[in-house]
Amino acid sequence: MGRSILVVGGGIGGMAAALALHRAGQDVELIESDSTWNALGAGLTLNGGALRAFADLGMLGPVLEAGFASLGPVRACDADGNVLSQGASTPMFGEGIPNMGGILRPRLHGVMRQAIEQAGIKVRTGLSAQSFEEADDHIRVTTSDGVSAEHRFVVAADGLFSRTRSALFPDLPGPAFTGQGCWRAVVSRPADVTATWVYSAQYAKAGFNPISQDLMYLYLLESAPGNPWIDAADWLPLLKARLSRFGGHFPAIVEELSEESLINYRPLESILMPRPWHKGRVLMVGDAAHATTPHIGYGAGMAIEDAVVLGRMVGRYEDTGALFTDFTQRRFERCRTILEGSVAIGQMEMDDAPFADQRALSASLGAAIREPI
Repeated sequence: MGRSILVVGGGIGGMAAALALHRAGQDVELIESDSTWNALGAGLTLNGGALRAFADLGMLGPVLEAGFASLGPVRACDADGNVLSQGASTPMFGEGIPNMGGILRPRLHGVMRQAIEQAGIKVRTGLSAQSFEEADDHIRVTTSDGVSAEHRFVVAADGLFSRTRSALFPDLPGPAFTGQGCWRAVVSRPADVTATWVYSAQYAKAGFNPISQDLMYLYLLESAPGNPWIDAADWLPLLKARLSRFGGHFPAIVEELSEESLINYRPLESILMPRPWHKGRVLMVGDAAHATTPHIGYGAGMAIEDAVVLGRMVGRYEDTGALFTDFTQRRFERCRTILEGSVAIGQMEMDDAPFADQRALSASLGAAIREPI
């Protein structure tokens, strides 16, 4: 079969790339810097585009079995929980593909890890790529254990703070703070919450999405002037206080929140690499190339799409440079539109723009996401 393809990063994007390339008949290896190869965090919203990408990857069934497929329309509410608008209930992404879903991040990681193991893809953990040495028909990669090996090419899927991107593109600016912070937590799912609910208040937006039969994923997006540091010891009381401005389901949610709620806070940052997304035989994908904000639930979806498209293209190219150039050409404008649109929704929230205008932009992005990849 020839030299293997090396995937750097064992998160959602890296595992999706490894699986897509393996399905395309390629010999694949994956390295992950975390020796435990585990995932942290709360829930993850998966819109219909992300679920369509999982279907293309052959993983929709296991993902939905481990998570939750929304059973109704998205509800957009005011701060008191009064429903202002509802999304579509009919499938928009294909037969059998829900318009929205959710899953615990560790459960998704486990489903994908199991698929990697069942496929027999070679995985080495506790390792990072230290150096890249280009040759005419291969690239030699030395990993942090001092071992060097030749590969056909490298797919760098090592996330927002990609070490590979920093090493190969040292002059590129790093991720930029968008002006907002995002709170996340996991709480019990009330029986009437069978789809996403979004509550809009001045300078903040909160919502929740089912992630299992018993649980839902809660989030709060808010303006964070100056990007202040918030100590983890303060997360619980601060989140309770911030959610107290919302009505509807939120009084009960605030009452339930505890140290066991997987509360997490992080500033929102984004990055869009200019073209090219490659240097030599190393291609950047997923958050390493185009990390966006969570406003339309599509960060993971774009990474999985990258994997699907690369898997479709890889067998048609002998020339790696042509493959990478055409891949980036195919992906760049779509990723830019979705990324910049998601960040723009966050800016509208910070500007307290009319809710109808925010929903209109969200709808236009939804139409872009529904376009074929």
